Parts: sequence; C-alpha cells; structure tokens
Amino acid sequence: MKSTQAILSIVFTLSVFTAFAQTEDKVSIASLLNDMVDRDAIARFPKTNFRLKQESSYNRASKTPADSVGWFTNKDFNSSEKDHNFIRIIEEKNGKKEWVLMDYEGPGAIVRTWMPFLSPDKPDTDIQIKIYLDGNPEPVLQGNMLGLLDGTGLIPYPLAHQSLRSAVSFFPIPFAKGCKITTDSRPFFYQFTYRAYREGTQVETFTKAGFDKAMPTAQKVGKLLLDPENHHKGKQVVLKSKLGSKEGKSVKLPIGNAAIRALSVKLKDYKNPEVMRSVVLKIEFDGEQTVWSPIGDFFGSGIGLNPFQGWYRTVSEDGTMTCRWVMPYQKSGKISVVNFGDVPIDLVLKATVGTWEWDDQSMYFNAAWRGQYPVPTRPFSDWNYVTLKGRGVYVGDALTVMNPVERWWGEGDEKIWVDGEDFPSIFGTGTEDYYAYSWGGRSTDFYEHPFHAQPRSYVYNKLNRKKTKEKNTLGYSTETRTRALDIMPFETSLKLDMEVWSWTDCEMGYGVGMYWYGDKQTTSNRAPDEKEVLNVPPLPKGFPSKL
Repeated sequence: MKSTQAILSIVFTLSVFTAFAQTEDKVSIASLLNDMVDRDAIARFPKTNFRLKQESSYNRASKTPADSVGWFTNKDFNSSEKDHNFIRIIEEKNGKKEWVLMDYEGPGAIVRTWMPFLSPDKPDTDIQIKIYLDGNPEPVLQGNMLGLLDGTGLIPYPLAHQSLRSAVSFFPIPFAKGCKITTDSRPFFYQFTYRAYREGTQVETFTKAGFDKAMPTAQKVGKLLLDPENHHKGKQVVLKSKLGSKEGKSVKLPIGNAAIRALSVKLKDYKNPEVMRSVVLKIEFDGEQTVWSPIGDFFGSGIGLNPFQGWYRTVSEDGTMTCRWVMPYQKSGKISVVNFGDVPIDLVLKATVGTWEWDDQSMYFNAAWRGQYPVPTRPFSDWNYVTLKGRGVYVGDALTVMNPVERWWGEGDEKIWVDGEDFPSIFGTGTEDYYAYSWGGRSTDFYEHPFHAQPRSYVYNKLNRKKTKEKNTLGYSTETRTRALDIMPFETSLKLDMEVWSWTDCEMGYGVGMYWYGDKQTTSNRAPDEKEVLNVPPLPKGFPSKL
C-alpha cells in the first residue's frame, strides 16, 4: 500500500453558497469549535436543538431484537462483494464506481469520524474518500480515507489524531442542505457521527474560505484541549477526613445559585486497587441526589489508580483525581463520600464553587453506576448501561471489564435509542470503536486523548507501557469516552445498550459509570447498589500480581 502522507490530497470547492443572513445563532465551523470547549454549554439544553445520528458499517442483518441471530451478527465491515454494509454503489459517467457511506438531506454537521487501519500494523490504506455538501457535484473534501482525518494532514492535532490503530476526527464539518460521503473502493469499517438539526436551522456550510478563517480558532481550541485545567475562580470547599469502614462524611456547598466548577478527590493510599470501587461519591443538588458512583468509575480510572488526562477528567500520578464537569444548582448542594470497604481510608476532597445564572435551559449534572459479576457471554446479549426518561443530554461513560481469558472480549456494538425511536440512532461496529480505537485484541497499550482514553488494559497503563506485540486482554480493561460536539440531547427518553460479544464462552465482569445532564424530573433506571460495589470481579488465577 502507498503511505498515507504520500497520497494525501485535499480538494476544496471554491463555489459560493447562498446562505441565510448571519446571526449570532448561526451554526458555523467557528461556532462549533467554540462549543467544543464550552463546559457551561452542555449544562444547558441546546438552544439550537438537534439529534445525534450515525452512519456506520454495522451489519445490515441487524434489523430487530426479535431476530436474535441477525441482531447479533458480528461482521460489521466489508471485505468482499457479498458484503453490503453501506448505503449503495453508484456509477459515474466515466464508469468508475463510488460506494456511498452517508447520504443525509437537511441541515447538520459531522462532529466525529472513526476509521481503523486496514492492517493492524500499518497505518495505511489506498481508499480515497470524498465529502460532498449541499448537493454540489464536486467534493468539498477529498483525500486518503485515513490521512484526511487522522491529524497528519489538513486537520491539526488534537482535533484529529491517530488513536490505537485508528484515524479519529472531531473537527466539525457543517452543512446547510445535506451531506454525502463516498469512497472509490469498498470501505472497510467506518463511523460518521453527525448532528441532524431541525428544518430551518441556519447553518454556514463548510468551505475552503471558512476553514481558513476558522483556523486561528481551531488552534486556540486545540491548545485548550491539551491544557484542560479549570481557570474559573470560586469559593473553595474542602473535606479532609479519615473514614472508617462503612462510614461516610459530607460537606455542604454555598447557598444560592452556583455551580461546582472543579472537583477533586485524593486518597492517601491506593495499594489496594479495590478501594476505587468501594469508595463512593454522592452529590445532592436542591434536595435531590443526582450522583452516586464509585470514585474509580466517576473519574474514569477504573479499578486501581490508572493515570490519564482528558478535557473533563484527569487522574494524576500522585493520586489526585479531578473532574471539570460544570454542576449547577439553584439553592443548595452537598457532597458526600462513603467508604463501603473494610479498611479505613484517608481522603482530601476539594471543590471549586463559582457563579451560575439558572434559566429554563439549565440542567442538573448526574452520574450513576451499574456493575454485574458474573456476566455470561452466551447467549449474546445487550447489556444496558442506562435508560433515561425525561429531557436531558448524555455526555459520557467509563467502562471497566474483567476478562477471564486472553482472547478479545469487545466485539459488541453500542445501540442508542433516542425519544422512543423504532431503530437506534446510533448502531456501532464494536466496543473498541465506540471508545475510538480498533483491533482490540492487539491494542492493549495505554492511550489518551481529550475525549477518550484506555487508562488500563491487561497489565498496561500510563506508568507501564506496552513494548511487545502479544495479544492478551486478560484481566481488567478500562475504556472511557466523554462527549463535546457529539453530546446526545433527548426530549423524552434515551436508552444505551452495549452488546456482550466475546469470542469465548465465559463469565466476565462489567462495571460502567455514566454521566448526563437532566431536568429535575428526569429519571434513570439506576439506583445505588452497595452490594454490587463490593462484588469486585476477581482477577483470573495466574494473573501477574503487579503492573
């Protein structure tokens, strides 16, 4: 195959698009880039409403859960003429074919793309991709399917990047009337995630001139993403305490309209990795508990201290775990920490509480947890992360699994239903694809990005990097994804399932922390579960005792 950079070519249309008059609410490249780093914005229901949708290479045999065979068919890619996991094939006048991967009519914006390497050890492909906007016969973007969207070409890092054996981009590509994406040969795996705006939404379509004009903003946003510390000033609230077994302590927040701007927890000792599961964080706002989660799942570390840095959360090597979700309230708030373990712990909790102007779009921050051990891998099944009722915005999750065997565990697809739809808006191609990497059985090294990370896999984390090519997914793996432009608004309901699809008939352990914003009336099917918190899936016999 030719190298990605050698064959990368970018083609822009120079045509002028007729658009609505410019207003402050008009969606553009620059407005979306600014939204990407606006932590306040996701704590309010979007003023410019949209639904998040996705085109992917999921297996088209998956039509309904009633057909258990088709629903769990695993081949979510195209490798021969027998595979039709795309929309259609079109033929141009010159006889050349194009494979259509996305064909959407209406205003919208591509906000996330993911594609894996064709070969696990070579970041190459000879497939060319074309992106057409608003019915224009010429593509606005054209290039190598990986190189165009992996941070090595036009779009700068970290807005696009090479994840583990994948090309991932979060750079927004808005369009006023529609978007069609094609390739010049059979596509492998792919995901194109986009915002579908309501009819009449004013959108400034992506152009060369618009891209150039937005580049200073893109550079500013990129720097912010790589330096995610909270710079808001506010009142410091501190809880420093020793907690005995089954003991909890609380600290009240300032009275009146306000918002937590940063929250950190640090334990004195992490020698026992299970402390990250047995110590639980609880938060109440305006008399309602909205957060109940083990600290490891809340901060994205999983079981044990596994450092990483992201836009919304950082787990530091010294044990300080920080989140930067904005958590507004109207009258009162309280943060509690409970030690469900048998051994006393010492902790320091700090919160920065700043100002907030509450309005009818403001929402409460929520975090919940679900754990289960054992989880049988046969028959194949959908494992529900969470089901929400009411209005809100889904913003992320952190999954920790315990795999009792070496073979890959994560072929399962995500399926996300919004507002009671008959077929999920999001139907994925594999658990690792959802968390923005690929070739899961091989990709067991640590990686991090502002919006996703693999803090641990097998024996590897940030402090113990992989130096071999062995394929071993035994033990704990933690994957996490937080959302910016790919947040998921819902007005009546949201349901997120992840397939349990391992290559081995065995019993696994699953634990997931979920994060969303919602109205006070918004409910979830998750409840505090002290019993399961203490049911930590044991590592297999013979597993290495230390990282």
